[in-house]
Amino acid sequence: MPSTFTPAPVRPAAQRRLPLEGLRVVEFTHMVMGPTCGLVLADLGAEVIKIEPVDGDRTRHLLGAGAGFFPMFNRNKKSIAVNLHTPEGVEVARKLACSADIVAENFRPGMMKKYGLDYATLSAGNPGLIYASLKGFLPGPYESRTALDEVVQMMGGLAYMTGRPGDPLRAGTSVNDIMGGMFGAIGILAALIERGATGKGQEVQSALFENNIFLVGQHMLQYAITGVAAAPMPERISAWALYDVFTVKDQEQIFLAAVSDAQWKVFCNALGFTDLLSRPELATNNDRVRLRPALLADLRERLATYTAAELSELFEKHGLPFAPIVRPEDLFDDPHLQATGGLAEIRLTDGERAGQITRAALLPLTMTGERLGVRSNPPTLGEHTGEVLAALGYGEDQIQNLLGKKAVG
Repeated sequence: MPSTFTPAPVRPAAQRRLPLEGLRVVEFTHMVMGPTCGLVLADLGAEVIKIEPVDGDRTRHLLGAGAGFFPMFNRNKKSIAVNLHTPEGVEVARKLACSADIVAENFRPGMMKKYGLDYATLSAGNPGLIYASLKGFLPGPYESRTALDEVVQMMGGLAYMTGRPGDPLRAGTSVNDIMGGMFGAIGILAALIERGATGKGQEVQSALFENNIFLVGQHMLQYAITGVAAAPMPERISAWALYDVFTVKDQEQIFLAAVSDAQWKVFCNALGFTDLLSRPELATNNDRVRLRPALLADLRERLATYTAAELSELFEKHGLPFAPIVRPEDLFDDPHLQATGGLAEIRLTDGERAGQITRAALLPLTMTGERLGVRSNPPTLGEHTGEVLAALGYGEDQIQNLLGKKAVG
């Protein structure tokens, strides 16, 4: 059956005005949290200038699980390489920060103050400045600790909930880094609205640990309401009887669910399991949950003769929840992402595949029916140094002098 949806177009900025066009963001960030904040603002149209060390953001050359950090979180940005260990480099950074509407940083506490790049110093000359500090912890007893996504997942209950009992396991992506960056961007957008009314900027803070606590807050409230501690997700008492991963024909796996009595009836009728509908002890969802272990064992045996494709087709036809078990690399060929423009081409900047074209995930939203696309590729190191310095009023001789002193690169 032909599809009836209309794909959301992805248009370059030249064809529409983006919401944050005209705003300048100067980004002193690294790893994932800070760059994610800048990415959101950049995709929304802001000019985001990424200040890198003269030898480059370290994520340009990470291996393994970190190899995708830089190209994923740094599109639509400009790069200027600045050596903050030289007076000239510090002066460049200060001038650039003073030219900004927004400064974002995610370095350890006290580092920005050391260079006169903290909010108190910069806002003295620019009272409209919005300054986003993205940290491991909000101010308090933990604020000087070094935090990583995995650290706060362990101390914030998320790893406990994700793993099996006695085997804490971090989530399969940088959830706190990415969401912490998003909350930083949300705070910036709120501060921009307030600045429009008052003319004054402010400091916005976002933190990994507090983000993680927000994520597990539902389990905290579960305990507050029931008095029973939440079990790790693999051992949890499911709210629904049919809500699990099934191994089917040829050892394929698929997640299947029925989350209401109506869906249970549809499921049984679609699969020809009408005998289950006639059993009074399975009449309601709560009845089925009480008998879940035995019911799941029965269903696993019945479903084992189907292929994952057959079950997918059947569940989709009847409007039931299902999901094939997919690896990240399979998503490049996902028909929905291809049809809706959910992936956009970018050029890789570093490593053995530098210069090659791949596709990256866009922000998961549309505005006026359009996806926010890639206006510029992730920048090469210092790609915009000359352009940015010239816009700050540096002459060509001054730029060459700074380059010669390795104050910029």
